Amino acid sequence: MTDDPNELIENIDKIHTTEMGVERIRKNLFLADINVVEWCRARIMNQGAIFFQKGKNWYIDVDGYVITVNKSSYTIITAHKR
Repeated sequence: MTDDPNELIENIDKIHTTEMGVERIRKNLFLADINVVEWCRARIMNQGAIFFQKGKNWYIDVDGYVITVNKSSYTIITAHKR
C-alpha cells in the first residue's frame, strides 16, 4: 500500500461500492438513477482532481465534490459536496 495517488488511478477498474454506498452517494449528491461508480470514477480521472490520504482512506477533491475511497479495498465509502 502506498500514498501515491497513481496507484488509485492505475486501479480505477477495482473501484466499487456497496448497495448502501450507492444509496448514500445518491442521497448526498441528489443524483438520479445513474451508475454511481462510473460517476465517481470519471471524477477521479479528472485532470483537476486533488488527492490526499488520511488514515486508511483516499479523499479526492474535484468539481466541488469530495469522494472518499478506502485505500486498501478500493471501496467508495461516500461522496459529498464540498
